[in-house]
Order: sequence, then structure tokens, then C-alpha cells
Amino acid sequence: MGMKLFRLISLLNIIIIANQTIAVKHSVASNWMVAQSAELQLLDKITARISTTIVPVGGGAEFGTLELRVHYCAYRPPEETPENAAFIIIYDNGYGDRKLQQTLFSGWMFASSPAISGLEHPVYDVTLLSCNKE
Repeated sequence: MGMKLFRLISLLNIIIIANQTIAVKHSVASNWMVAQSAELQLLDKITARISTTIVPVGGGAEFGTLELRVHYCAYRPPEETPENAAFIIIYDNGYGDRKLQQTLFSGWMFASSPAISGLEHPVYDVTLLSCNKE
């Protein structure tokens, strides 16, 4: 029963993400430039370790127990107000014998205002820095 429920929830997440991505591509195509990767700043609050990583759109990266997946990234052209936005899903994979993947964050992150929509976690902070062409 539990595995079937997990698969159903996963399938619903994929459908929702696909619909949101299609809607975003049609609505922002006029004044946003689609990027190929997102540059993220990662903070481990326990060790005070700060690092940056570039995650390709459609790809993922790991940081501690987190798995970061970038589904869409776009930025404004240079002649407009600077802004970067990315649709990101962050999972906590757990550690040791507690390896159960749990969704911590699913939504848009904006580089200009990280406090509006960010990961709230006792150990980790994730911030979008920029969206890159390559």
C-alpha cells in the first residue's frame, strides 16, 4: 500500500511539473531568456561550509543529504531589470539506515530576493545566484 501511494504521488508531481513548465515556457518566452544551467549557493549551517555548484537544467546535484533538481531556469535580458528565476525541487535523501527520500522544497527561487521563496531547513540553505546560457 505504501509503495503504491509513493508511486502515485511521484507520478502526480511529474504531471504537475510538466504542466507548470509548459505554461512557463509559453508565458515568459517574450521577455525572459531560457538558460541551460543554474548556479546555486549552498550553505551547511553546522560546518559553516559554503559552496557554489552549477546544476544543468533537467539535471541534479547532491549536497550533504540533499538532492537538488533544476527543472527550468531563465533570466532577463541585460537591458531590463536584472532577475534570475529557477524552478527547483529539493529532496532530503536521509543518511545511514534512514534513507527515505522526502521532498523539502518544490517551487520557484529568485536570485534578487532569496527570502521570498527559499528552502527552510535547520541544517542547509540553498540560494539561486544566477542562470547561465551554457
